[in-house]
Amino acid sequence: MAEKIIPRIDSRLRKHIVTMPEEIWSASGIVIWGKRIKSLIFSTDIAIIRNCNADAVLAVYPFTPQQIIADAIVSASSIPVFCGVGGGTTTGPRVVMLAKDAEALGAMGVVVNAPTSNSVIQHIHEVIDIPIIVTVLHENSDIAGRLAAGTSILNVSAAGRTPHVVREIRRKFPDVPIIATGGPTRQSIKETIEAGANAISFTPPTAMDLFHGLMSRYRTEHEQQQNSKSEEK
Repeated sequence: MAEKIIPRIDSRLRKHIVTMPEEIWSASGIVIWGKRIKSLIFSTDIAIIRNCNADAVLAVYPFTPQQIIADAIVSASSIPVFCGVGGGTTTGPRVVMLAKDAEALGAMGVVVNAPTSNSVIQHIHEVIDIPIIVTVLHENSDIAGRLAAGTSILNVSAAGRTPHVVREIRRKFPDVPIIATGGPTRQSIKETIEAGANAISFTPPTAMDLFHGLMSRYRTEHEQQQNSKSEEK
């Protein structure tokens, strides 16, 4: 059978983007409202979000969630956004309120931190109609309780142990949708998918790193132009 040819369309100005590792495309994905999500970019940088080929955004940050930040990201993004709504430092009714606001702003789902209680998850579930993603740090977490409270998707973030944690969860809960951090290498992404992750969250280079590469290229091109002019003389 002939290999499928995939047409690719770029432009002169938009070809420089953050691309997801190709290993992610082997994941099964999670279908939400008919849209399959395989890759999530872990970022709140609007410039990077607007210039990547991820399927969705995982907008979680280490501060108290604010509606104005969620609004800015959702409004600027051209892909679905999963908004962090707290659950660690920010707890109780405020998390429920933030989840309700995130839905109203157009988020595809909300993400709560690992310390979030099952009662708070249940209250969120009673209020909103978008998926609730719960972060999991260890295989011994109360997964059954999370699911019973209304969790839609697990977000496994266990650093180097992520493949192991995913494998253990998948063994006990074969049908639960799992997003997991892919780790720093293509091999770690592959191992995480093989362990049972349906989708992978990818941390992109920082804007500073991207600028460093761009400036290096500009300097090289400038030096080449100067050398060419010198040779012509």
